[in-house]
Amino acid sequence: MVREIMKDTAFLSQKAEIATAEDLPAAADLLDTLRANAAGCVGMAANMIGVNKRIIAFDNEGTYMVMFNPEIVKSSGLYEAEEGCLSLPGVRKTKRRQMVKVRYQNENFQTRLKTFTGWTAQIIQHEIDHCNGVLI
Repeated sequence: MVREIMKDTAFLSQKAEIATAEDLPAAADLLDTLRANAAGCVGMAANMIGVNKRIIAFDNEGTYMVMFNPEIVKSSGLYEAEEGCLSLPGVRKTKRRQMVKVRYQNENFQTRLKTFTGWTAQIIQHEIDHCNGVLI
């Protein structure tokens, strides 16, 4: 189900709670909402659809990917970027890493470790920031 984009900064500033298998329907809604906004959005966190759980969905080089409870465990290559967000008006400067290694759980709640670089790494960092209540 496509959900409305959350714009309440007080809600978005809360640290998200750990996701469980009970949150699989929210992940499906997150993917539906991301697809519906694909023209102007490459990633979303669950709090952007009003669900305060650690779930992100993003475009991984042409294929959508969902992560439950993602955590960056290693990063390198600091650079300055400009980013926008469906939840906030305008574009802002922020610092990102060129490479991130992420520990997360897949839809079967199996723990995985994967390294991402470039644009995909930037998207993931933005969405994990959302999970941590960080707004750019």
